[in-house]
Amino acid sequence: MISYDQALEAVLATVSALPPLNTALTEAAGLILAEPAKACWDMPRWDNSAMDGFACAAASLEATQQLRIVGAAYAGHPFGGRLQPGEAIRITTGAPLPIDADTVIPQEDTQACGIQLTIERPAKPEQHVRYQGEEYQAGEILLEAGAQLHSGTIGLLSSAGVEQVAVYPRPKVAIFSTGDELVDLGQQPGPGQIINSNLLFLEARLRECNCIPIPLGIGEDHSDNLDELLDRAVAADLIISTGGVSVGEKDLVQQTLVTRGFERKFWKVAIKPGKPVLFGQLEGKPCFGLPGNPAATAATFELFALPALRALAGQQQHPERRTATLRNAVKAGGSRQLFLWSQCVWQDGGYQVEIPQRQASGQTRSIAGNNALLALPIGSKGLARGEQVEVILIGR
Repeated sequence: MISYDQALEAVLATVSALPPLNTALTEAAGLILAEPAKACWDMPRWDNSAMDGFACAAASLEATQQLRIVGAAYAGHPFGGRLQPGEAIRITTGAPLPIDADTVIPQEDTQACGIQLTIERPAKPEQHVRYQGEEYQAGEILLEAGAQLHSGTIGLLSSAGVEQVAVYPRPKVAIFSTGDELVDLGQQPGPGQIINSNLLFLEARLRECNCIPIPLGIGEDHSDNLDELLDRAVAADLIISTGGVSVGEKDLVQQTLVTRGFERKFWKVAIKPGKPVLFGQLEGKPCFGLPGNPAATAATFELFALPALRALAGQQQHPERRTATLRNAVKAGGSRQLFLWSQCVWQDGGYQVEIPQRQASGQTRSIAGNNALLALPIGSKGLARGEQVEVILIGR
């Protein structure tokens, strides 16, 4: 068996980013830029007022504290004329400064009577003016390739006139579970049957990770049915099955894959849970066979499938790690690297992590409410409360 680190590197050496595509900015939330995004124009697009008040030339204030009001400029409605010495206009926040104006006097610093304006507090030249291009200029790179688009960056690019962006697409992921014991949610399980919770977990998790799940349902424990599912699965960017990858009489996933030319990269990793995880390529598509036990399915998804999906989407690939203080003692040891579901929180100036005591590969409750995995090396001793440990965060 290979180690977790060796298996992860094998995954990342196999998977590369999907071909970029151009898409509307309005459809790009959560995606990664494949090319830098540049401003289409200056911002601000013109010199404008940062205050409600009066715009004038600073030179006019050198000779007098009284000016004549000759018009107004509002946001979206500029003043069309030019200012002469001794003149001012009313102006609102965001309105363009007229030609020959370079200073804005806040309304509360003035007294207006008809067309006469009295300046009651000293004004500094060029105060309260936002100059054209001071935020960014036309052609300036606003976001580099590799940046993720979210509400803030979409707001920035839209203000700069960017309508289309080159991005890595959301990976399309075919998912199916295997086993004659599985039934769909809504059916009443019969003797020896269970709900296909793995498929629902994966579908929800993939959506959380900005992927497009393609649920194919339940694969029966015979090769013909699995072949039909794989015929549909190869249209996706990545394939995930759960169950049927161990050594039992009914574990037929790997056997069926091999008959279709599956290129195996590894099978079995020295981890717990998730030892029988399978990875390779089917018709050039990354293909994971995850164990069927729910906590093992979830753990191997986070440890191997998610980094592959991030690679497809042009994202950082290695799991995010944090050093945290252990809140409770943990038993360790064994011949495999142990991954424990845990709850990691920020408290008292640092990360703290608590390990629920009730954990098992077959327990769905192991993954509910937890947001991290604590990794314990092979043969490690038990950990005491208060020790510093490294955890893998379960991102969204």
